Amino acid sequence: MDISVSQVIFGILAAVIVVFSVLAVSSRRVLHSATSLLFVLLATAGIYFMLDYHFLAAVQITVYAGGILVLFVFSIFLTSQAGTKMSAAPLLKRIAGFVAAFAGAAVCLVIILKNSLKVAETFSANEMDMAKIGMDLMGTGKFQYLLPFEAISILLLACIIGGILIARKR
Repeated sequence: MDISVSQVIFGILAAVIVVFSVLAVSSRRVLHSATSLLFVLLATAGIYFMLDYHFLAAVQITVYAGGILVLFVFSIFLTSQAGTKMSAAPLLKRIAGFVAAFAGAAVCLVIILKNSLKVAETFSANEMDMAKIGMDLMGTGKFQYLLPFEAISILLLACIIGGILIARKR
């Protein structure tokens, strides 16, 4: 069985995503969690680059790794002390978290295995049109996503204002 360079790189990126995802949710220091999230987002952009989705990779780096993560870090600095450790969760909550994580992983695995053949049959190599994707994402018709996009932007604005108000009261 020959392993290509792209498979090795994919394995490394997948391992980085898994390891830093676990570190992001298990670290007791909030700033360490945000840094781990940065590595997850950058490795995800690396996978997009491997798939030749250069636009999506650039959006991943600029919007998520650049914008959203900076928002998280500002929120951390505005609402709490960055160097303080969080208290450990009770054992019952940790067990419930592990059970929920494994249940979610099992559901995702079943869905992936059930639908993997359908996806391979549906899409061919040159079938995706960038203009159609853009219209589907930012259109106002049925099954288009402009309204949820705007709702999320309002939610993020409310989070920023709430963080500023909390920091201002201190």
